[in-house]
Amino acid sequence: MPTYRYTVVFEPAEEGGYVVHVPALNGAATQGETLEEAREMAKDLIAGYLEALAKDGIPAPIEEFEPIKEPVREIVEVSLV
Repeated sequence: MPTYRYTVVFEPAEEGGYVVHVPALNGAATQGETLEEAREMAKDLIAGYLEALAKDGIPAPIEEFEPIKEPVREIVEVSLV
C-alpha cells in the first residue's frame, strides 16, 4: 500500500474549531472541533480523495516539499503523573 504526504493547513474558525485545507488536492477542505479532530478529518479527507482518483484511474498528485525554513509553532500538552 503506497504512502502519500501532503501539506495540510489548519486555520482557526471564527465560530471555534479549525478549517482544514489540502492545497495539493485542489484545495479540498474539511473541519474539526479540536486540532486533534481536525487532523483525523484531514486524514479521512485525503484518503477519500485519493480513493476517488484511483477509482477514476487518475494518479495521485505528488507534492514537492521544500525544506522547512520557518519555525514550526505548535502547542504540546504534557501531563505528569
